Amino acid sequence: MQIKTKENDWGLLLKIAPYAKRNSSILLISLVLLIPLSLAGAVQPLLVGQAISLLRKEPTWSFLSTYSVSNGLNLLGFILLFSIIIRTVFQSVQGFLVQKVGQEITAFIRDDLFNHITSLSSSFFHKTPVGKLVTRITNDVEALGDVFATGAIGILSDLVSILVIILTMFSLQWQLASLLVLMLIPVTALIIYFQRQYRKANYIAREELSTLNSILQENVVGINIVQLFGREKYNSEIFKVTNDRYRDAVDKTIFHDSAVSATLEWISLVAIAGVLWLGGLLVLGDNLSFGILSAFILYSQRLFDPLRQFADKFTMFQSGFTAIERINELMSIPAEIKDREDNISFETKGEHEKIGEIRFENVSFGYKPDEYVLKNLNFTINPGEKVALVGPTGAGKSSIIRLLCRLYEPTQGRILVDGIDIKDITQKELRSHIGVILQESFIFAGDVKRNITLGEEYSFEEIKKAAEITNIDTFIDRLPLGYDTPLRERGANLSGGQKQLLAFARVAIRNPNILVLDEATSSLDVATEADTQQALDKLLINKTAIIIAHRLSTIRNVDKILVLKHGELIESGNHDQLLTENGLYASLYKLQMLTNFSEP
Repeated sequence: MQIKTKENDWGLLLKIAPYAKRNSSILLISLVLLIPLSLAGAVQPLLVGQAISLLRKEPTWSFLSTYSVSNGLNLLGFILLFSIIIRTVFQSVQGFLVQKVGQEITAFIRDDLFNHITSLSSSFFHKTPVGKLVTRITNDVEALGDVFATGAIGILSDLVSILVIILTMFSLQWQLASLLVLMLIPVTALIIYFQRQYRKANYIAREELSTLNSILQENVVGINIVQLFGREKYNSEIFKVTNDRYRDAVDKTIFHDSAVSATLEWISLVAIAGVLWLGGLLVLGDNLSFGILSAFILYSQRLFDPLRQFADKFTMFQSGFTAIERINELMSIPAEIKDREDNISFETKGEHEKIGEIRFENVSFGYKPDEYVLKNLNFTINPGEKVALVGPTGAGKSSIIRLLCRLYEPTQGRILVDGIDIKDITQKELRSHIGVILQESFIFAGDVKRNITLGEEYSFEEIKKAAEITNIDTFIDRLPLGYDTPLRERGANLSGGQKQLLAFARVAIRNPNILVLDEATSSLDVATEADTQQALDKLLINKTAIIIAHRLSTIRNVDKILVLKHGELIESGNHDQLLTENGLYASLYKLQMLTNFSEP
């Protein structure tokens, strides 16, 4: 697996930087607070060293010579307490601010990522498991937020602290300061090495987590099939194998992270030993006071503390870089279907006599290159016509609907609605012009009203009228809370027929000019289907309709039947005409009639 170079990492950060600019004032305050925080941290070992020098009657700061030992210690203690209070207060304020920025940035990125995903074409979702998308919107975005919060500001804080400590040490004693600075070189090299290894291991771990989430989501959605066919043990084994791979990948990240901490701990102890050895020689030679040596021992600890924190945050940064890579991969996927800037509106066209006309001109389409499922289709559906699409499984009936609704773009040719190329109309306006009722209707978690309006603004009277037109008001009134009855995810507390009835109300309230029915009544019982058919008859008045039906007895009275085979239009005409031609339609119809007749 190829990991991007450091230059590309910074390039990725620059792409995400605009999110940080939205909170520039808070970030600026956090950066300003680094100065008093670093100074307060650097002065504390000095104060302790001066106190020790004062007790041992060694040379101290000049202003302390005017005080007695007890008064001098009291003054140093007061200054030390003041620096601790300043550091604690500023650290708390800064911690709150950076966490606030991190959460806001996380929210901004998650919003943009969700909006981008929902703008992608259907082909993307057919190729991408849902679990992988969930992982990127949740885990990866959260890791990215940490980079901007504790990570970025924290690393700057650690760098400033290290710089201030180094300058302070050199101002006191250059030999000991040089010794400690030289110890930073192997530490930095080891941190870079282990963090690069961590980066690679973390990328693999994130991919395994995505796969794990995909398997979990697939099994939850398909739980009925899992249980009906007794796949619990088999699917558990698949999940276990993936879970073990994820655990092993995480173990590798833990190893590299722990290696950094262990290395820093060991080198910090060596540094303290080195300071004691060299400092002891200098003290014995009267070249160094015991107070300054004590300050250097504290500095050796203070120097490696921010370095240790820097390493921890660097690990967080590596997780963040991995998240940026994965999020950027998703954000860089172009929306295949885009609205043009110079769109035409149905309202401004003015050709009202053509409302509901559909025309396919030399349309060919394939989900994969050079594998066409529709081939050179040419047909016209006049305004108000009721047209049925018929053909064997895989003939391309559903593909025609997807192209008409612009879920996919034709590979060749063009599609016109009311004389306008659908590429010249906004997707929103086109889809408001077309009402689609699928064989299975998706129900969102929420109440009945919101599942009819789908977030658009309609009055309760309009909602109720739509329910009455489609003859489902009686069913809704029988629900515990009527139109306010909560519906669980995917409509788990409704029957298949009840979910389908809600789909009719969704279309009725929008009053589209074109209706598409894809086996829309197949999940209804005989009595409900009869009521729904009456509702459909009302909806279809002065509307153009495309009907996909496998039960050919239900489409006898349509105006035209288009017969498809292998993506090609091979027959066209009404029921009687096609029976007379004795072609594919006649064969399918006779076969169904024979099957129905032979059934007990």
